[in-house]
Amino acid sequence: MALTREEREQFLAEPHVAALAVDSAEEGRAPLTVPIWYQYEPGGDIWIMTERDSRKGRLIGAAGRFSLMVDRVSPTVRYVSVEGPVVATRPATREQLVEISSRYLPAERVEAYVEFAWKEHGEQVVIHMRPQRWLSSDLGET
Repeated sequence: MALTREEREQFLAEPHVAALAVDSAEEGRAPLTVPIWYQYEPGGDIWIMTERDSRKGRLIGAAGRFSLMVDRVSPTVRYVSVEGPVVATRPATREQLVEISSRYLPAERVEAYVEFAWKEHGEQVVIHMRPQRWLSSDLGET
């Protein structure tokens, strides 16, 4: 059964690891699909953080859009997929790295991770996507 707008937005706002997909724009290659952390609040845009010169970042820049899919298998099988255009790409801030890391890591691990990532992951950008098309369903208990 399809989720209501409120259900799908609330589900997307939970800290799931998303599968990001973007057109590879390369002859003979399938779309790039990779796991990624993301940030979302109901009614707003989604944002992700990636290295400026990563393949993912370059492909998103070329395509001008991407999709995310999140799912779970318990207590019911549920998924939300969202696709839309990129509306902004900006240099990442340390505060944004803290925000997204705090969403996924235990509080006691955030500071050490942020220190490591800020130094070792290269120049990061934050890419904002405006949700435009949604697919969602709750398939019931497994």
